[in-house]
Amino acid sequence: MPPRILVIDDSAVVRTALAQILGRVGMLVETAGDPIIAMDKMRRQRPDAIVLDIEMPRMDGLTFLQKLMREDPIPVVVCSGLAGPGTEVALSALEEGAVDIVTKPRLGVKGFLEDSAQRLVHVVRAAVQARVRARAPVAAARKLSADAVLPPKRPPVIRDTTHKVAVVGASTGGTEALRALLEAMPPDAPGIAIVQHMPEVFTEQFARRLDASCRIEVKEARPNDRLAPGRALIAPGNHHLVVRRSGALYFVDVVDGPPVSLHRPSVNVLFRSAAQAAGPNAVGVILTGMGDDGADGLVELKAAGAHTIAQDEATSVVFGMPKEAIARGGVHEILPLPRIAHAILKWTV
Repeated sequence: MPPRILVIDDSAVVRTALAQILGRVGMLVETAGDPIIAMDKMRRQRPDAIVLDIEMPRMDGLTFLQKLMREDPIPVVVCSGLAGPGTEVALSALEEGAVDIVTKPRLGVKGFLEDSAQRLVHVVRAAVQARVRARAPVAAARKLSADAVLPPKRPPVIRDTTHKVAVVGASTGGTEALRALLEAMPPDAPGIAIVQHMPEVFTEQFARRLDASCRIEVKEARPNDRLAPGRALIAPGNHHLVVRRSGALYFVDVVDGPPVSLHRPSVNVLFRSAAQAAGPNAVGVILTGMGDDGADGLVELKAAGAHTIAQDEATSVVFGMPKEAIARGGVHEILPLPRIAHAILKWTV
């Protein structure tokens, strides 16, 4: 049975464009101009996934998402503007249970969506496979966490001897998996380089939000940033992230280039560079996500002497990337998400 997708957006142009793009690959698409109309349609036919605008009349998308996740969880992809307040609200939607983000500009929407059709289809297909669970709204809890006073962060430690590093790749469901992983890290955790499949513009704000809630420094990577203990570097959207070694220290480069494994940034690019630069001084981790990006790179890391970890199926929103890495023989350990931080620390002390 083809997947049923409900597109909720107050723009008729967006609704038509999304319906055409998803319909061309065999999905059955219904549309609604706002969440009130959507809820009526959902009572008659439950969709397999929802593509949800944030700014809408009568009920905003975030309120609708909170209600949905509390009462009848369905995988949701947020359709958000590229700049302004929409960026922050879209990231809040991920915290509330949305599985991914697709972007749209304020002008030239139809053409933009057509140009981004491949990513759109990939994201919605992943959402159809996603496992989402009922959850209470987390906005209040996140505000309390943000208001809490964390101990001052120590500057990254630059040692004279070659230190251990961790490289992490994630896609669908990865934003909250990364939050859980990084919030568990102590101030002297190893340097961590991260690829999270996420559109351009969102990665910088995502890093800032994590930095506010973690004991380590979290930032969007810049060229020549040091990969040092107490610091996590997140690949900027639409750029690859590469690890390199200089003497006893590790650095990252942010590079252009074609998509690899359909993605830019690509987990495979990060893992392969770490295999070459760090080898046995690295730990590779592959988290929740659809597809196979990172699977071959994790095999190369393991062959280079790195310790490799995959998130297990039970705690993955989509068990695609970890499953492929396991099937190709690239994984030493398969662990539930709450145990991965401890395993990284075990292999990097």
